[in-house]
Amino acid sequence: MDRFRMIFQYFQSNSESVMNGICGLLALASVKMYTSFDFSCPCLPQYNMAYGLGIMFVPPIILFLCGLILNRQSLVMLEEWRRPQGRRKKDLAVIRYMCSSIMQRAMVAPVVWIVVTLLDGKCLICAFSGSVDPDKFVGFANVSTAQVQQLLAKVPCKDDELMRNNTSHKAVSRYLRCWSQALGWSILLILIIAAFLARWLRPCFSQATLLQARHWSNYIDIEQKIFEETCCEHSRLFAHKCILHFFESMRQEIKLHSFALLREGEGAKGEEDLLRGITDQDQVNKLLKMWYYEKPPLDVS
Repeated sequence: MDRFRMIFQYFQSNSESVMNGICGLLALASVKMYTSFDFSCPCLPQYNMAYGLGIMFVPPIILFLCGLILNRQSLVMLEEWRRPQGRRKKDLAVIRYMCSSIMQRAMVAPVVWIVVTLLDGKCLICAFSGSVDPDKFVGFANVSTAQVQQLLAKVPCKDDELMRNNTSHKAVSRYLRCWSQALGWSILLILIIAAFLARWLRPCFSQATLLQARHWSNYIDIEQKIFEETCCEHSRLFAHKCILHFFESMRQEIKLHSFALLREGEGAKGEEDLLRGITDQDQVNKLLKMWYYEKPPLDVS
């Protein structure tokens, strides 16, 4: 259990390389999920579009939320945005930088899913087979309107009896797959060009603001982690003192069972120093309230 806790804490760190690794894993997981998913279009006029678009866009929303949950900075950013002003001013540039970084990483896996579905073409064929103009295909020339809709809805189902006797279902499928792949490659090309321009045009602008936002973004994350670690250490010592006070009559027995009791005198003094004079619940609550409402200014002089 401790090993899993250590792994979880490692992945919750503020390291950009770790977060990039998580985004990569989510992207690979999205590809693996799609390839292992058994896509079965209902081939019914009233359900095809809902099913096809649902498979295309619902999993990306789930992957996007997973990306936000796994990113520690999302919670830190929300806390920084919602905290009272106190004695420390808020820097909107830092909050914007954190939000941009979080969104960019969370969008990787959803975009990969959408691009893969478009390149595969099954979702678009299922969703829009009923929207194709039947006049473009000779196999629907002598068929009534109701039958045309039924036939178009059956295009994704190659093994259906109606499709076996129709010569145009392959043409409709190829037509929609071409549009789907063209759209997928276009999105991929636009994203690559945007990333290229962002990468190469960034040095043309002032780097000072970016460096400041990045520095204080990391600082806020590290400060929150150290505060939580300090609270945990103080809580452990506080609980230790409370338990020893309650089991005062069992002090010798606790020593014999290696309860990690510090030596008399200097141990008690050391614990008192670490407790910083905070000895009851009201003082702890007041200290936490002061930290939330009146964070100290960033000045250590």
